[in-house]
Amino acid sequence: MKTNVLLPFLLLILLAIQACQTVPGTGRRQLNAFSTGQAIQMGEEAYPELLKGAKIVTSGPEYEMVQRVGQRISRSANRLYPDPSRQFDWEFKLVDDPKMVNAWALPGGKCAVYTGLLPVTQDEDSLAAVMGHEAAHAIASHGTERMTTSIGLQGGLAVVSGILTGQVDDPGKRDLILGALGAGATVGVALPFSRANESEADELGLYIAANAGYDPEAAIGLWERMGKASGGQGPPEWLSTHPSETTRIQRLQEAMPKAKRYQRRAQRRN
Repeated sequence: MKTNVLLPFLLLILLAIQACQTVPGTGRRQLNAFSTGQAIQMGEEAYPELLKGAKIVTSGPEYEMVQRVGQRISRSANRLYPDPSRQFDWEFKLVDDPKMVNAWALPGGKCAVYTGLLPVTQDEDSLAAVMGHEAAHAIASHGTERMTTSIGLQGGLAVVSGILTGQVDDPGKRDLILGALGAGATVGVALPFSRANESEADELGLYIAANAGYDPEAAIGLWERMGKASGGQGPPEWLSTHPSETTRIQRLQEAMPKAKRYQRRAQRRN
């Protein structure tokens, strides 16, 4: 095997050796080539770029609600998962976009909620479920974990491409094989991996919201409304980056007893 074929393979082995981390709250071992400090820096750099041109709401009842929920969510995250949460500089923006039913969080706790989400959440408990979910993505380092997985898949395809160059003379056939392998990697690895990240964020986010004193049962009604709002227009689950609403509700119900215990602790603490 040629050196230029071996190099990506050796880099993948080195990455796997050096990049093992543990997800707070679940104990899942993950491959992540980026440190917490690097992730926080990337989040700080990306935040103003993602908000460039956005209409930021800075006053009013909806703004105050987002700030209130955000403060409780960040304090809860710091209590439950201090490493890495206490390293974050939590910040919550409300973006005026009635058509955008979305929220997100970057590494380091830089978060945004769009006004289009609020008619679906309807109340603070449901909003806390969403914001807890997004905070969980940052705490679990899902963004940089996905980047690491993408690097690994690209490296694996590069190895296969190098092998095929020496084994298959027809360029068209090589491209066909690589295309099939790329599609298989997407459906068989990348998409299931993304759905697993979403389920993990659902679970951790439920605990964060409950530990902040919010009713975890609100997450069930939230995803029922999300399902109605989508109208079944999304792709089938196996072709989606997210679990279906039915799957999410089932897994949230499984996590509910533990979430209820967090809620009772919060009630006693308050």
